[in-house]
Amino acid sequence: MNLTSSTSLRLCVSAVKLPFLTLCIFLCLSSCKNTDTNNSKKVFRINYTAGLESMDPAFAKELYIMWTVHAVYNTLLETDDKLRLVPSLAKHWDISPDGLTYTFYIRNDVYFQDNDVFPVGKGRRMDAHDVVYSFNRIIDPVTASPGSWIFNGRVSVSQPFTALNDSTMQLHLEKPFRPLLQMLTMPYCSIVPHEAIEHWGKDFRAHPCGTGPFMFHYWDEGNTLVLHRNPHYWEHDSSGALLPYIDAVQVSFYDSKATEFFLFLQHKLDWVNGVDGSFKDLVIAKDGSLKKEFADKFNLSKQTYFNTEYIGFLTDTANPLLKNNSIANPLVRRAINYAIDRNKIVTYFRNGMALPAAGGFIPVAMPGYDTAQRFGYNYDPHMAAELLAEAGYPGGKGLTPFKVISPDNWTDILNFIATELQDVGIPMQVEVTQANIVKQQMAQSKAVAFRGQWIADYPDAESYLVCFNSHYPAPPNYTRFSNAQYDKWYEQSLNMPDTLRWQLYHSMDSLAMSAAPLVPLYYEYLMQFTQKNISGFASTPMNLIDIKRVQMK
Repeated sequence: MNLTSSTSLRLCVSAVKLPFLTLCIFLCLSSCKNTDTNNSKKVFRINYTAGLESMDPAFAKELYIMWTVHAVYNTLLETDDKLRLVPSLAKHWDISPDGLTYTFYIRNDVYFQDNDVFPVGKGRRMDAHDVVYSFNRIIDPVTASPGSWIFNGRVSVSQPFTALNDSTMQLHLEKPFRPLLQMLTMPYCSIVPHEAIEHWGKDFRAHPCGTGPFMFHYWDEGNTLVLHRNPHYWEHDSSGALLPYIDAVQVSFYDSKATEFFLFLQHKLDWVNGVDGSFKDLVIAKDGSLKKEFADKFNLSKQTYFNTEYIGFLTDTANPLLKNNSIANPLVRRAINYAIDRNKIVTYFRNGMALPAAGGFIPVAMPGYDTAQRFGYNYDPHMAAELLAEAGYPGGKGLTPFKVISPDNWTDILNFIATELQDVGIPMQVEVTQANIVKQQMAQSKAVAFRGQWIADYPDAESYLVCFNSHYPAPPNYTRFSNAQYDKWYEQSLNMPDTLRWQLYHSMDSLAMSAAPLVPLYYEYLMQFTQKNISGFASTPMNLIDIKRVQMK
């Protein structure tokens, strides 16, 4: 079988049945060669399974935009592999004692990429005024940036951002908000030159210009995106060598994850994020490791992903949907939590590509996660039975069925959960509908129970705990959880130093879980595949990829 074209790949994927996939894979692995072996340029090839709407940081609301923006631009600060804040365009920073003024000291050796918008096409030096311009642009209603929430309602209304000089910039808040620094690592907060915005207007989406390791070269929308190495990039490795190491990044846009994986097996892609469901059982063992027959073919990295998958409950007892509904009783919600074997879900439905959520809503490795797991829920059907009896439903007698709405990609897991709940006397129904309808009903409080997921936007547990703050609508408070003590702790946490803030986060997560507004099921893992000749690839737990240290043998 000769699979040399994208058309052939698509036909193979659509025609091949699961029992034949293994043979198809091994034919690819044994017969396909890398057609680029004679090319002296080091080109890192990846694929986006959805289109790329923009390369403008102000619109970095989707994963592929974020990946592209992170390659072309820089932010004031970043997080390292241990999620500690580290300098980037800002050398260092100070926070005033009252928590209202953040002062950033900007590098003076960073230049925007060469571009025709600058005199004689030569990139000029980036300074504090560019930071002020970039942040003002995010909150400008004319821009209509989906990232405006980062600053709106938090920064000073009269003078939110000021440049004291070329190398010093200040950000002013209305009230303290300690997670702000983590928010500034988001791609939304990348620094852009005003010349490019003024020249291109709305077409800036297709003509990016930043200070990052890679610079825009070519974009045939829906087909190919090419980024070239920025020869004037400011960052060096530990030995003093200029970054990045590779010459270019080439992005394809095959919309099938199965096609993407075939291309990877043919060495036509160097990296793949995740694995298509049709390949999961063939490639991944039940413990989440790479099966031994593939161990010498490619590499698999497995790391925590700040994504908590859950079943949420409506808890607003004033809502007519909860009238005479047993879900309004927190004892019943707690019983549901104890009746579910999360280990089986992770093993048999996720092939070990996740971790059972036994420690609350905050995911593992997130600063603020309670490593002692002093709260949360393990599988304990006897405790579930005791709670049902305490709630007045011994053995489930008198309980009416509750319905969980969900997209179809979760049907198998929810049917398994329904069976487990039935074993302790809790009747549950599953209603499958379109994902956008699920979201709509969650936002409008029209669902008693729903399948949900929460992915962190930034590496601070506040991004999870805000989901239970009664002062917020849906989103993020889809369950309409309300507790005065919780809200008080939330406000107190906003101007606490890290260690004390994380201790309070433990208390907040514990308090919310005691009322069981949701069932945390598992914390996802990032499963990323690279070819054997690739090293230096990195990714954050928010799935923000970093390729400036990628090396290709």
